[in-house]
Amino acid sequence: MSISISELALGNGVLSLPVSGQEIAGREGSSCEDSSLLFESMAEDLQNQGYSIKPAALPLALSIQLQAHLQAMQAAQFSQAGIGRGDELTVSQFVRKDEICWINGESEAGRAWLAWAEQLRQFLNRQLYLGLFSFESHFAHYRPGDFYKRHVDAFKGEANRVLSMVTYLNPGWTQDDAGELVLYQNDHDQQGIKVTPLLGTIALFLSEDFPHEVLPALRDRYSIAGWFRVNASINGRVDPPR
Repeated sequence: MSISISELALGNGVLSLPVSGQEIAGREGSSCEDSSLLFESMAEDLQNQGYSIKPAALPLALSIQLQAHLQAMQAAQFSQAGIGRGDELTVSQFVRKDEICWINGESEAGRAWLAWAEQLRQFLNRQLYLGLFSFESHFAHYRPGDFYKRHVDAFKGEANRVLSMVTYLNPGWTQDDAGELVLYQNDHDQQGIKVTPLLGTIALFLSEDFPHEVLPALRDRYSIAGWFRVNASINGRVDPPR
């Protein structure tokens, strides 16, 4: 059963809003250039509660372009996801089992996605003075049964990842397919907010403040995971490492 955004703010249910024909019609004219109302709403959510969950929010043309690009990608372009970066990268299938492909702008779809994320970065800096310096992201593929256990994207005091953003690329996804993102509001929250990974849905949240996990799905599940970062380069050390 779907719940409203006001109910969602209480953290007591599942957010699952299928895209109706009316919603699709309303999104057909949307583009990377006219997302200011969406950005304003996301900024307000971040300021008030630290997270923003927007069903069917990504411009429809961009959603379809990214989903088509994913379908055309070869399996060899994905690699097993790990934990950490650079020399500290480790792979543990007890923690996460997804596979990923970093988005570097080599494809037309990748460039369109990065351009949209850059507009959001600039808007959030103007509105919230976050000092966001860069954005990095990757495609993520969860096969049936894959998961990512509860974790945070940045530890307190390690000011590199400031905002986490997950964007879903799964048309026709229902609650019966499982595979929800569960966003916990603090370390003591055991119920969380469940977000159905339907095409175009965006979850944006403070990286240090919200533990989260990905539940196993019954079908292949695709998304983009991204992070807005501050500039943590110092003494010749480039952050993030590549």
